[in-house]
This record gives sequence, structure tokens and C-alpha cells, in this order.
Amino acid sequence: MDVFLWEQHCCLPLRHTARVAELARYPLGSYLSVNVGYSAQTKDDSLALLHWLRDDATADPRFRLVDGPGRIGAPGVISLAFDLEDSGPLDGDLDNVELFYDLGVRSLLPTYNHVNAAGCGCLDTDDTGLTGYGKDLVRKLNEVGMFADGSHCSRRTGLDIATHTSVPMIYSHSNFAALWEHPRNITDEQARACAATGGVIGVNGVGIFLGRNEPAARAERVTAIADHISYGVDLVGIDHIGIGSDYSFDGQEFNDEIRDNPAAFSESYTKWGPLQWTPPEDLLGESDVPGLDELLAARGFTPTERAAIFGGNFARAARHVWRE
Repeated sequence: MDVFLWEQHCCLPLRHTARVAELARYPLGSYLSVNVGYSAQTKDDSLALLHWLRDDATADPRFRLVDGPGRIGAPGVISLAFDLEDSGPLDGDLDNVELFYDLGVRSLLPTYNHVNAAGCGCLDTDDTGLTGYGKDLVRKLNEVGMFADGSHCSRRTGLDIATHTSVPMIYSHSNFAALWEHPRNITDEQARACAATGGVIGVNGVGIFLGRNEPAARAERVTAIADHISYGVDLVGIDHIGIGSDYSFDGQEFNDEIRDNPAAFSESYTKWGPLQWTPPEDLLGESDVPGLDELLAARGFTPTERAAIFGGNFARAARHVWRE
């Protein structure tokens, strides 16, 4: 595959055993956003992990830490930034958005699955959307230059983000409920509202969100990713669809967490068995299954359209949101 890849969300282990070198499974020249915390992490946990990963990346010439959108997509290196999957690590202090931004965090979602001080999550049955604090958080993210991200949020919370943001919002790693009904997938209304802000929806490769969680269904998962991309393009246009595969380098640890901490998840996470992911090699056609670029080309997507999906759309949104 000879296009620039913007991977809006992937996951290393959320502890000091994480090794940035594992990310070299993505091609040089890519941009990667790596998770550094969700609702289980405190501010100190996420800051410690950020410092650990930054030091590790600085010591490896294959990686370059991102500051502004002008330092993305350099040949020969992987551009690296970070994301938070919950507002909990802010410790209730909106000034910490700036602190995390200065350490390379470029996107943050208010809630992870369940209600918190900012709003409701996708697994909540009572959906009241963003709180007053959550609305202030969106404004602070806009001010600092960080993506407001609706993934894992409730449907009302996602729509409220679109209403209250003044710059493009994103769904970093969310699929379409119209193709597979799952509480983590977004409605057409959410997708249209995101696109109306100038935002981008990153399609993910997680089996339970694609409806293809069988361990042997590697090729079927890539085909399902192509299905969600095609659906999204038909729904909101080519300019608003990207990639956020949600690949977990800590997959076994995460499945253990789901098993050991069921209150943080639900039957919608467990009833299909252990989660299966789409690794970079399958996504990019570097294994024994057809890659996404090949599948999209077979569906009639032009090289320009595929370049927009694989990287150009998120890069454009970043130029509107991030500070130089």
C-alpha cells in the first residue's frame, strides 16, 4: 500500500512494560495516535505513561513526537501522538487539558462507556448527554487545540459535542449502527452531525463492533471494515471517513480486564467471546489476507479517494483544530 496512513487510535499496554518499538509494525511515514488512559487511569497514571512513552520514542530514531500538524507524515519516521479515552485523568481540572496537550495528547473523549462528570457513555441506559462541565470541556478542547472525540460516548453526548464545538470534532474509532447494531456504534444522526462540523469518523477493526468476532475471521473483518467505510462515504461523503483501527497490542490483557472488571463493560462486550482485532498487517495487506486498500480499489474507490480515507481527511481536520 503506497498511501499515507493516519491511524487515529491504537493501544499499547497501559503500564511501564509498554514498548514503542512494537508500533514499528506500522509503516514508516505513518501517523499514530496511541492511547494513554481511559476511565481506569488517574491523572498520575496517564502522566507517568506519557513520560515513559515519550522517553522511549525519543530514544528510537524510527519515531518522532508530534507537536503541530506540520510535523506529520515525514518519510522514514513514524509520527507519534497520544489520546485519552476518558476525561477522568483530567482530575476535574480543565487546566490539565493544556498540560496533556503539551505532552503530546491530541484528542480526548469525555466519557468511556459509562456516565462521569462530563456526560454519559454508550453503555448507559439513561442518556442525558453532556453536563455543564462537559460543555465547558468541549470549549476548553477547542481553545487548547485538541480534538473532541465522541467514541465511547452516548448518542446524546456525541450529538452535544457536535452542537457545542466550534471546530471539527471526530469519532476516532467508531463504526455504524446501521450495519451492525451495537451500543458502541454510532447512528446516522451522529455521523451527519460530526460531518457538519467538518469532522471525521475513524472506522475500527474490532470484531464485536463489526459483527465478525470469530477468531479465524481475519479476512472477513477487513471486508467488514470496507463495508463500514463504503457505508460512511455514501452517508456523509468521502471527506469525512478515516481509519481508527483500535488495534490493541495488549489484547490478552484487555480481554483479561473485561473478564475481571465486568462492571466497566456489559454483555455487549462479552457475549461473542474474547475480543478479536485487526492487526496492522491484515489492514495494510502485508499478510495472507487481502488488505483494505485492495478491497476499496476493487469497489471503485480512486487513488485520490483512498488517500483521503487512509490519511488525508484526519490530517485536514487536524490543521483546523491543532495549534502549530
